[in-house]
Amino acid sequence: MRVRARARLKALRVRGRMVWPWTDSVAERLGGCCEPVAAAEAGGIVHEKLLNDYLHRIFSSPDHVPPAATSRKPLNFQNLPEHLDQLLQVDNEDEESQGQVEGRLGPSTVVLDHTGGFEGLLLVDDDLLGVIGHSNFGTIRSTTCVYKGKWVYEVLISSQGLMQIGWCTINCRFNQEEGVGDTHNSYAYDGNRVRKWNVTTTNYGKAWAAGDIVSCLIDLDDGTLSFCLNGVSLGIAFENLSRGLGMAYFPAISLSFKESVAFNFGSRPLRYHFGKMADPPCADLVRAQRLLGCFRAVLSVELDPVEGRLVEKESSEWQLQGQPTILLTLAHIFQRFAPLLRKVYLVEAVLMSFLLGITEKGTPAQAQSLVHQVLDLLWLFMEDYEVQDCLKQLMMSLLRLYRFSPIVPDLGLQIHYLRLTISILRHQKSRKFLLSNVLFDVLRSVVFFYIKSPLRVEEAGLQELIPTTWWPHRSSREGRESKEVNEETAEERLRRRAYERGCQRLKKRIEVVEELQVQILKLLLDNKDDNGGEASRYIFLTKFRKFLQENASGRGNMPMLCPPEYMVCFLHRLISALRYYWDEYKASNPRASFSEEAYIPPQIFYNGKVDYFDLQRLGGLLSHLRKTLKDDLASKANIVIDPLELQAATMDDLDEDDEATPAGTQRPMQALAIGGALPLPRPGWLSSPTLGRANRFLSTAAVSLMTPRRPLSTLEKVKVRTLSVEQRTREDIEGSHWNEGLLLGRPPEEPEQPLTENSLLEVLDGAVMMYNLSVHQQLGKMVGVSDDVNEYAMALRDTEDKLRRCPRRRKDILAELTKSQKVFSEKLDHLSRRLAWVHATVYSQEKMLDIYWLLRVCLRTIEHGDRTGSLFAFMPEFYLSVAINSYSALKNYFGPVHSMEELPGYEETLTRLAAILAKHFADTRIVGTDIRDSLMQALASYVCYPHSLRAVERIPEDQRIAMVRNLLAPYEQRPWAQTNWILVRLWRGCGFGYRYTRLPHLLKTKPEDANLPSLQKPCPSTLLQQHMADLLRQGSDVAPSFLNSVLNQLNWAFSEFIGMIQEIQQAAERLERNFVDSRQLKVCATCFDLSVSLLRVLEMTITLVPEIFLDWARPTSEMLLRRLAQLLNQVLNRVTAERNLFDRVVTLRLPGLESVDHYPILVAVTGILVQLLVRGQASETERATSVLLADPCFQLRSICYLLGQPEPPAPGTVLPAPDRKRFSLQSYTDYINAEELAQVEQMLTHLTFASAQAAAASLPTSEEDLCPICYAHPISAVFQPCGHKSCKACINQHLMNNKDCFFCKATIVSVEDWDKAANTSTTSSAA
Repeated sequence: MRVRARARLKALRVRGRMVWPWTDSVAERLGGCCEPVAAAEAGGIVHEKLLNDYLHRIFSSPDHVPPAATSRKPLNFQNLPEHLDQLLQVDNEDEESQGQVEGRLGPSTVVLDHTGGFEGLLLVDDDLLGVIGHSNFGTIRSTTCVYKGKWVYEVLISSQGLMQIGWCTINCRFNQEEGVGDTHNSYAYDGNRVRKWNVTTTNYGKAWAAGDIVSCLIDLDDGTLSFCLNGVSLGIAFENLSRGLGMAYFPAISLSFKESVAFNFGSRPLRYHFGKMADPPCADLVRAQRLLGCFRAVLSVELDPVEGRLVEKESSEWQLQGQPTILLTLAHIFQRFAPLLRKVYLVEAVLMSFLLGITEKGTPAQAQSLVHQVLDLLWLFMEDYEVQDCLKQLMMSLLRLYRFSPIVPDLGLQIHYLRLTISILRHQKSRKFLLSNVLFDVLRSVVFFYIKSPLRVEEAGLQELIPTTWWPHRSSREGRESKEVNEETAEERLRRRAYERGCQRLKKRIEVVEELQVQILKLLLDNKDDNGGEASRYIFLTKFRKFLQENASGRGNMPMLCPPEYMVCFLHRLISALRYYWDEYKASNPRASFSEEAYIPPQIFYNGKVDYFDLQRLGGLLSHLRKTLKDDLASKANIVIDPLELQAATMDDLDEDDEATPAGTQRPMQALAIGGALPLPRPGWLSSPTLGRANRFLSTAAVSLMTPRRPLSTLEKVKVRTLSVEQRTREDIEGSHWNEGLLLGRPPEEPEQPLTENSLLEVLDGAVMMYNLSVHQQLGKMVGVSDDVNEYAMALRDTEDKLRRCPRRRKDILAELTKSQKVFSEKLDHLSRRLAWVHATVYSQEKMLDIYWLLRVCLRTIEHGDRTGSLFAFMPEFYLSVAINSYSALKNYFGPVHSMEELPGYEETLTRLAAILAKHFADTRIVGTDIRDSLMQALASYVCYPHSLRAVERIPEDQRIAMVRNLLAPYEQRPWAQTNWILVRLWRGCGFGYRYTRLPHLLKTKPEDANLPSLQKPCPSTLLQQHMADLLRQGSDVAPSFLNSVLNQLNWAFSEFIGMIQEIQQAAERLERNFVDSRQLKVCATCFDLSVSLLRVLEMTITLVPEIFLDWARPTSEMLLRRLAQLLNQVLNRVTAERNLFDRVVTLRLPGLESVDHYPILVAVTGILVQLLVRGQASETERATSVLLADPCFQLRSICYLLGQPEPPAPGTVLPAPDRKRFSLQSYTDYINAEELAQVEQMLTHLTFASAQAAAASLPTSEEDLCPICYAHPISAVFQPCGHKSCKACINQHLMNNKDCFFCKATIVSVEDWDKAANTSTTSSAA
């Protein structure tokens, strides 16, 4: 079995004498240690007595009581194996204890029963101890049951959701709704709802959190069942358990979708108890502890051959000097120790404890040195496969201990495990093995970079660290301004300062852990350890890219994604390590750039050196871009794409969609599990990550928890070898004198000098991708703690206010209010301490600077990519997404403690982002609908805040004009709502009665989120308004096409709104109880809001450029004015009719229709009418009046409604006071000033007089002379060549969208004026 070890021992004994050749290589140490031993035994270096004393000291009896010197048998290397056999002999009881135990039925190795003991869909880890729920409420039990005695197992909680953990019998039947504890003879504890379950449920225990350990104890002698949380008993949960014939209990769990746990039945040492379900290897444990004792003795005893004595010393000071006697002694120890160190139980119980003890003693340098030498010895005296198994189990145990250690005030446990991890990773050979085979392949090493948040403040010691709590009275996020600025009292100031001091103490302790985590990543990113193989950094790059691929492509396999909270911490540590190496390279290469100037060169996106998996590019699919832009690649980047490869890529895309792919043509696949490698080929039906095929996978009942790692697609040929990520070498990444590596295909716009090492560019690219995958989502989620603090603070202030106003005689009310005050105060104390933890770990100043740095990296990358012209289309979409989202996070998530305005270069960054949004929201190179919408929404949000709007105004004038021109493009065939919103925000604050932040009727209601862009104070931009006016004036086609599209959309939006409120009213009037669909209400409110915003855009246009409508020298002015008048009359008549549909729906005040009210739409219409009829020149006013009155829908009563008058006043009379029960603009004096009201009154007087004159002058018109389309105006145009007739307004409006005749569908060539009298006289003369 151990041929190599025996050969080493034989060689150590028989080789001849030679000088000791000590070198740095461990292998050379072994080769050199063989010869001096024979000389030593022949009477040379170590005499027999000293050797005898040394071996007896090392291999002493188990009870450590040294026998008398006279009775002690002389020891040498010839009889040492016999002595070791006696030393390692254990009692028969220990040997037999590993067999069947009374009271237990089933295999001695207890695992989860993934073959028959389950219900629902569950993903089981490859060691059959970890499980993830993948259905509504799946259940699984173990393979072994108990019927007698006392037993315990532990469950490591990975997620804190809905789970029921406990025991059940084999007769229990479960389903997707009922799990453990929901049936007879099944018992469970649920820490999510803090209850116990056995058919019925009652309160029990306390809430668990991710990282906790639940111990499940059953005493079948007394018939009781209890639980512990992190070693603390929760009390007896159930008594009088059913026992007797046929009653045996299995460990079991039911868990909902995506919840996960890991079981420990005793295959590893239990954390808090000494009982077990599985048998620990007692005999092997005894042997391993004795061998470890021998090894400890070697470390604490030194040979002094000169004086012939043994010297005791501290083990932390031990150095391997190459003495043959010591090496031969160690060889005997490890010959027997090596097989034991492959067992996970012994690694954790023996080796782990020993190494942790080393890190506790002596200085960090001494601990590091000793751990390094221990690892040298492992690689020296053990077979490679033995060392590898040992290191794998060691790292898995370290990660498990780190992840599930309780949070203590000084974070001592976490620091302890991280220091040992660093010591192990500092050993070069061990680091490379772990990085290549373990850290990313077998376990989630990202856990090492996570600092879990304590849900139980008292257990984390936060009460001692932060004895005084404080919470802000209002949020001060950027963009929110409040008139109610409460002055801070002296007491509040003292509390705040004490709280901030406590937060600083907590932050300093967390920074210690974070620095250790950064050290781990610095070790993994080391690129100077390439002696004897590949450097660590390049191994890391391969694993890191696969990690990113799994998280980017694993949408159909959600349980396998890295949790977002882990990703946040990993990103920050990675940025710290990355910037360290970046600036270190700059220090030795002056031509390189500092990390503050970092960006990704654009050639990385199109030269094929870095694989972006299936992620979307700005210009669409990569295969499509390589076909359409191959000429640009050749001319600008000197890159030629092989036509055969293009064809292969196309066929590969087809294969991805092929349902029946033969097994023989499958891509090579390696299936890996979280707990270890599975030598299984990937099933054919798992070849696509799409949801449809995932359903086949989910249709099975329970499968092994595999991490499908789809290999990275073959890199496209770009005048270099086509290599997969695994095949890349350092030269392929960094380049050489003839090869630019990752920077192949440099465009002429890019500088020749390198930014930094190419490998760091790929790490940076991965960091940006990480932020896009889940970090931004998690940053937004963690803000919930701050929102909870604000909610409870508001509730506490309201309660205290009620206490002050409550009469003292009402003792009952005072008692309830006092109780509520106490509850809110205690909750705020808890939340404020949790908030301190969140701020220190997620929202600290350093974390904010990391996100800000990432934002600036993306901005530079986009700017450099934009300069490449058409090749910009190769950039992945996530760079624009990260630029948008990181800015949003900095603005919204890091307040009120930190403000974005304090960041260095804040104004410049805002301006650069504004320039990018302004240019690319309508960039034709960007084809993805989602990213185009994101850009549009970002720009719409950008113009809502004063600081960012000023940044838009600071961008170059040509870019501003181009942005406004794109905003004025016709609305058809593109998403127009956001465009219209942008224009409205540029106008808000200038329109008629348009200075409000919230609508008047909503002031008494609480907004869902006062930081929404729509709830910001008006901040109009006169500069951008002027650009808009100039463009509308100068472009002959710009104004007609833009305004025609606005009028079309207004007609559609308002018509849809009226149709929907008709349906809502009908549903409300039915006798039977009806519920209106909330989605229908939302769409209805959206149509109303769109109508209002479109009216405001029309108001802005008429105010800025009135001649577009009123200068009839323009060919389209009259038509546009008539269309506008028609729509305004339609809106007024629908909204102002007495007891009409609009009134009834507004009165209902349905949830979802809060924004629907008279004020917003009527003031918008009034603003347009006032501009047309009051503020213009006399000639313009006359034209507008004639068109408005000529419209058959015009009703003077609708204008009177604006001032609360049921009928038009008599000429020359004073307007009466408005009826308070009726709508009137005069009731909104806080929103409409006196000048505006006077203009409305002037308009009403003008229209009253003009309508009276028009009625007196109008002549009767026969029906034959009316337009056959609208029947409102006389016929005034004839179509050529068909000769059909209509009014000019109808035919002009029709020709805007269609060139066919309205009646006969013939193509209209021209439209001529038609006068009935002239045509009649012509006909008579001809006769």
